[in-house]
Amino acid sequence: MKTPLTPLAGQTPRLGLVICAGRFINSGVRPSGSQRRLCLPGAIAGTGGTLASMDAVADDRPTVVFLGVPSSAGAHHAGQDLAPGVLRSRGFVDRLVAAGLNVEDRGDVGGEVFVVDHGHPTQRNMCAVVRVARGVADEVEQVRRDGALALVLGGDCTITLGVLAGVQRVDPTAGVLYFDGDADLGAPERTRSGILDATGVAHLLGIADNPLSHLGERYPMLDDSQLVMLGFDETDPDAFDGSVFTQRPRLRHFADHVLRADPSGVARQAVTAISGVAGSVIVHFDVDAVDSGDLPLGNFPHYGTGVDLSAAGATLRVLCSAPNLAAIVLTEINPSHDPDGTQLDRYIDTVSAALGTALGGSPRQQAPDGPSNDRNALPG
Repeated sequence: MKTPLTPLAGQTPRLGLVICAGRFINSGVRPSGSQRRLCLPGAIAGTGGTLASMDAVADDRPTVVFLGVPSSAGAHHAGQDLAPGVLRSRGFVDRLVAAGLNVEDRGDVGGEVFVVDHGHPTQRNMCAVVRVARGVADEVEQVRRDGALALVLGGDCTITLGVLAGVQRVDPTAGVLYFDGDADLGAPERTRSGILDATGVAHLLGIADNPLSHLGERYPMLDDSQLVMLGFDETDPDAFDGSVFTQRPRLRHFADHVLRADPSGVARQAVTAISGVAGSVIVHFDVDAVDSGDLPLGNFPHYGTGVDLSAAGATLRVLCSAPNLAAIVLTEINPSHDPDGTQLDRYIDTVSAALGTALGGSPRQQAPDGPSNDRNALPG
């Protein structure tokens, strides 16, 4: 007999979604912590499978809470805001379940679509970016207090500041593994564009001083030793500033050409470095760390830099095996760059396989009469 689901005390009921082998079950309310029910891999809705709570199943795999952030507020243009909806419709959550993960989809955090901001050329759309990041922080804090791992799908890179702020409310020692095709070291007023999406590390380290860099409860949000950067292009004049590394010797960093030479080995070094200083670990993965010649999904294309998709998967697999992993952030996917969905499917397959391995999942066979695997069909 299933325990009834109840709204959180003092909160307006909102949609509660339970994933059961890729099907969405509308509970009508947001279930409270111990009463949430997950459908573990292999329990198929409508085929005799049963909903099982984590305390009823001997399983040391984490509960993975999936959150979408349909926002392009901090980006160069719109498009990334479409990613959570499109990737869900192509079966991303289904593939995570098939990879052996225990997934709960809590829907989307409120996002903002890019608008032209002529009035603030050095900090474009700052108010909207901060608004979204605060919403992300609130949701991620709740996920961590529920004892789950947050898997956050953006959306532009500024959402990572919100993820960090939320995790830090529970663990102030949290650190970040920043796997990104750009170093993001320039304060927005130093860049040619004023686009906040390209300045994430500057805000994390206090190189920038504005409302976004003060999003958390401390400033700067990270000490140099609590950040490890990997996969960035050293030739980008806006995003890269080698003097920062000279001035900050405790900031560990591995450029894209170093990562290409040994993806898994570099990732292991990054995990070792962060594990010694951070009680909780956040993995940030920007798809522009992948050479656009292989996977042209990045909102801002990066041809001839980064790593190929296979190497990115190997890197992500090691990073997400970090002890005390608290959150994974997936950013910068622009579905409009792939009208037929072929490259989106490659991304979904690679990321799902990497997370399944890293988080202790094992691929499961779907029941013969279970839900369709047609990626062109919306979840039913």
